[in-house]
Amino acid sequence: MIKVLGIFDFLQFGVADILDILMVALLVFFLLRSIKGDSTVVNIVLVLAVLLLAQVIVSALNMRMMTALLNALLDVGVLAIIIIFQPEIRHLLNRFAMQTGITRRTGELFNKILGIKEERLGSQSVEELAEAVRAMSAEKTGALIVIQHKSSMDEYMATGDRFNAEINRRLIMNIFFKNSPLHDGAMVIIGNHIAAARCQLPMTNRTDIPAHFGMRHRAAIGLSEDTDADIIVVSEESGGVRFVRSGEAREVESMQELRQLLGSALAEEKEE
Repeated sequence: MIKVLGIFDFLQFGVADILDILMVALLVFFLLRSIKGDSTVVNIVLVLAVLLLAQVIVSALNMRMMTALLNALLDVGVLAIIIIFQPEIRHLLNRFAMQTGITRRTGELFNKILGIKEERLGSQSVEELAEAVRAMSAEKTGALIVIQHKSSMDEYMATGDRFNAEINRRLIMNIFFKNSPLHDGAMVIIGNHIAAARCQLPMTNRTDIPAHFGMRHRAAIGLSEDTDADIIVVSEESGGVRFVRSGEAREVESMQELRQLLGSALAEEKEE
């Protein structure tokens, strides 16, 4: 009996052990919140969790062969997972950093150190953008417009055509005109300028997206999960307008509501 109970000696706790458990629990909490709705990443995390739990148990029971086997399996398995699921892992880390505020705080610190000032969307640009969206909605012209905040859009802009033009309703409508070579993809707005068009965005892996959401909506939600950008989607089928932020797509009932949403983002930035 004494020998059997002896295997639980590792359960003796100290202050450092309690702190260790709390830190791991906090990490697991943020991890689970980050992967919610992403079945692929959930499966990866569950497999790793089972293997790690098994490793702890066999180590505590002093099962040398199983310990060595699991150690080797974890070493090789983690490397294989990193290689095979690189996009999913990057997506997970991006979402984790966004939800915990790591990128926002470190970005602000680096910007202050380097003296970099963030470009912001002005009131005149908001008006031009809202009028362009109103016209495209009435004509049922599909559109996908990304408004950069603190997260860089360079990675996505590299997939499209870069240029530098002031925000103008006619220019936006011409870019998304169905016969335009630039209409397929997303437009990226930085400050008061259109920085790129025909950009490819990452698709969300969520399974709870409404069935009537098309590729534009899935791309908008996918980008908003990885960055702090705001995205405007105009449906080509219905002419409906949705404003996407932090993985949530909100239906816009009027252009006044769209102006308020864009204005609220500017107000939040000014307060920071």
